[in-house]
Amino acid sequence: MAALTFLGIESSCDDSAAAVVRADENGVAEVMASVVEGQTSLHAAFGGVVPEIAARAHAERLDYCVDRALSEAGLSLHNIDGIAVTSGPGLIGGVLSGVMLAKGLAAGAKRPLWGVNHLAGHALTPRLTDGLPFPYLMLLVSGGHCQFLIVEGVDRFRRLGGTIDDAPGEAFDKVAKLLGLAQPGGPVVEREAADGNPARFTFPRPLLDRPGCDLSFSGLKTALLRARDALVAEKCGITVQDRRDICAGFQAAVTDVLAEKTHRALAIYLEQRPLVPALAVAGGVAANKTIRARLETVCGENGVRFVAPPLRLCTDNAAMIAWAGIEQARAGMPSGIDLVARPRWPLDAQAAPMIGSGKKGAKA
Repeated sequence: MAALTFLGIESSCDDSAAAVVRADENGVAEVMASVVEGQTSLHAAFGGVVPEIAARAHAERLDYCVDRALSEAGLSLHNIDGIAVTSGPGLIGGVLSGVMLAKGLAAGAKRPLWGVNHLAGHALTPRLTDGLPFPYLMLLVSGGHCQFLIVEGVDRFRRLGGTIDDAPGEAFDKVAKLLGLAQPGGPVVEREAADGNPARFTFPRPLLDRPGCDLSFSGLKTALLRARDALVAEKCGITVQDRRDICAGFQAAVTDVLAEKTHRALAIYLEQRPLVPALAVAGGVAANKTIRARLETVCGENGVRFVAPPLRLCTDNAAMIAWAGIEQARAGMPSGIDLVARPRWPLDAQAAPMIGSGKKGAKA
């Protein structure tokens, strides 16, 4: 197996990123450089990501990210064996910015090009960081996605369940907005919850009364809104401690739901009798320490290894895209200069759509 060095480009949402990853002859990976340019300040006034602003920022920043990543790795494009780029799913303007840049670089440097599913990048990250063998159970839990996947191969994913409405990260963001907190909401709500009483408010644990691994967080968000409004009506506002207790109760509810659904997903996964049973987590919400600790406990109860990539590789980054490109190249999965940007691209094409379907296909 020959050593491969790939340039990765990621622009599916509001992070412009480029990275250089090298895999040696034994498949051991090294992240030689990883550059991420966030856009939080550009979207702060709007309470969420504005697609048009994000697309323009990607167009302005991606080439800078690529140049910096190559510089930090001490390489030029002519030292690169291949280029991998997120070609979906995501905000189409951002995805298109990355794809067009990657096509230009590939054509100019005469290097092969691979289009990568952003979700596959997350799902394959445990192989980049820990060399995890197939099959393993993956909980992808982020601002835009929440799915349980059995990762059976580089391009073989079996979805066991996922969110039927809001993703957990989206729910955290909306809760922060409802409480007048800054964005992104995940880290802020977690900090508030650390000083709160999770037992003060009784929030629902959606879908725990139904079998299966599907999740829902929209009703939980609505229950929190009602609790906030009741406090405002009673006291003409909420105190700092009220806010902390609400955050703690919300985080506890999300954690309980994820823990129970993980128990169920593990039961299905373990029926395959994997040689090295493991649960891996990735996505921005996987950075939440309370959720991480609870999932680790669930794994201990089931005799399963718990794998959580470093926080910098849990959120959107280009190292995971470069690695997925290397995996595809070694699996004999060519792309080409004719790849297209895709706003929708489910990993398990055989599974029924989680959140509707339209002319462009299933969303998830």
